[in-house]
Amino acid sequence: MSPAAKSGPKEIILHGLGVSPGVAIGYVHVRESGSIAVPEYSVRGAQIEEECTRLDGALQTAQRQIGRLQAKAATMPAAAAEEMGFLLEAYQQMLKDSRLVRGAYRRIRDDKINAEAAVQAEIKDITTGFEALDDTYIAARMDDIREVAYRLIRALTKSHVKPLNTVRKGAIIISEEMTPADTAQLNPDKVSGFATVLGGAQGHTAIMARALGLPAVLGAAGLLGHIQSGDHIVIDGDQGRIVINPKPATLAAFEAKQAKHRRTLSRLTRLRRQPSVTRDGTEISLGCNVELPIEMPGVLDAGASSIGLLRSEFMFMNRDDIPGEEEQYKILRDIVKAMDGRTVTVRTLDIGGEKLAESLTQDIGDSAQSALGLRGIRLSLKKPDLFEAQLTAILRAGAHGPVRILLPMVCSQQEVRTAREILMKLATKLKRKKVKIADKLPPMGVMIEVPSAALTADALASVSDFFAIGSNDLTMYTMAVDRTDEQVAALYNPLHPSVLRLIQFTTEAALRARIPISLCGEMAGDPRYTALLMGLGIRELSMSAHALGPVKQRVREIDLAAAQNRATVIMGQTDSGRIAMLLDDFNALV
Repeated sequence: MSPAAKSGPKEIILHGLGVSPGVAIGYVHVRESGSIAVPEYSVRGAQIEEECTRLDGALQTAQRQIGRLQAKAATMPAAAAEEMGFLLEAYQQMLKDSRLVRGAYRRIRDDKINAEAAVQAEIKDITTGFEALDDTYIAARMDDIREVAYRLIRALTKSHVKPLNTVRKGAIIISEEMTPADTAQLNPDKVSGFATVLGGAQGHTAIMARALGLPAVLGAAGLLGHIQSGDHIVIDGDQGRIVINPKPATLAAFEAKQAKHRRTLSRLTRLRRQPSVTRDGTEISLGCNVELPIEMPGVLDAGASSIGLLRSEFMFMNRDDIPGEEEQYKILRDIVKAMDGRTVTVRTLDIGGEKLAESLTQDIGDSAQSALGLRGIRLSLKKPDLFEAQLTAILRAGAHGPVRILLPMVCSQQEVRTAREILMKLATKLKRKKVKIADKLPPMGVMIEVPSAALTADALASVSDFFAIGSNDLTMYTMAVDRTDEQVAALYNPLHPSVLRLIQFTTEAALRARIPISLCGEMAGDPRYTALLMGLGIRELSMSAHALGPVKQRVREIDLAAAQNRATVIMGQTDSGRIAMLLDDFNALV
């Protein structure tokens, strides 16, 4: 026997996106991709209506399938059940009336092609239009449209994908792609985790994995070429690693990490209802960022004190038209009511740069494609009808619980004054019509995310009710670094002295003006930065739901006076390497 045979299969390590934390150890179950060969042929005469009838039948079949999944979703854990319920309802709506469905019928009649080919051509056209934007948010929404399209094609071709409920206990699913509907079939009592070649951190599949508590790695290029059913495998959802046929020493290290993760989860679960208070008694408010309504169960489960940032763009994406006041009001009303008296901060529309919506920006030209162009408050003031509809919806939602209005990309006092004048005019109009709104106008605040806003924070504080620092964009604009560009991503550094000084300047301006200030970028959700931010004077942080537990634990470990002293020392430094060392040394001592 050769030495290679004696030592067993070679250990292989692959990397992807860790989208759901934890470590899974088990055996591979390779799931067939279920790809379908779609026939294309011409139809004419009476065949055209026959194809439309076939599409009618496929739509009904898909609706019944989604209905069965909705029934199954109701039996899932609470967070996953509600998230999956929202998503499956969206699928049902797409199957009733959407650009995909309308386009497929049109292609059958106009292009005189069969139903399968019409659906495939329409999804290709939709995908091509959005892929040019190179945006992870839109890519995640496109996954949902593809899932509906592929479900229709499977119904038309009578193709079936093998179910996932027959795998053996401890299996780790490996697939080219996992749709949210696929994920809904996973039984956490049998499946330990999963990994795929395709997928991103912002998609519903990632959200579902987190809701089910299944470690997951997506976007692992070349995965299927290195693996086969029965292989021993480790999935590291924290670091985005996949280890195939791990060595004994590697396996032991991951088993220790898995045990530690379980202990941490148990401790964080106990922390959920504990107050977010420092060792010396200072309360730190921990809220959540929300991008989609289906994230709400996770927000509530995490014990968030507020929604510190509700991104309103989801209401405007993946549609041909612009949502009206009534539609926006109903969506916001449900979110406000779900928070049961806890404040919801709604950021007004920030479609621009990579977040392009054609129905909003078709008359603007290239400016809408620039991160430095017509976006945020600039776009809202350019399109007053759009802005007024959104503000009116927020005012009406405020009748159901406390809301705040956050203006993005502000650079001047006049932008805030103009927005406030519009808000007051709309409130007067609603009261005159006897439409129910809150007795007091919602606070209107400014998002500090460009250097000019930070450097004039004292002036902006005089016209603002609160500040929210967006550390991601503030770092990007200050450093002139696009962190999604691998050529310069290493230069993106929130500990650079220039970034920290802008945060400090903004915080001090807010404190002098006695207005609330929060920070809602990725720094807020990383326990490494918690002591520094608190030491600089920030008492409100907003982050993703899964980050809230670790940050709360960190808050409860910190003595605020010590954090303030260390922040003072750090702010006297001029080298980011020295700053990082001083911060990490402080964290190690606590």
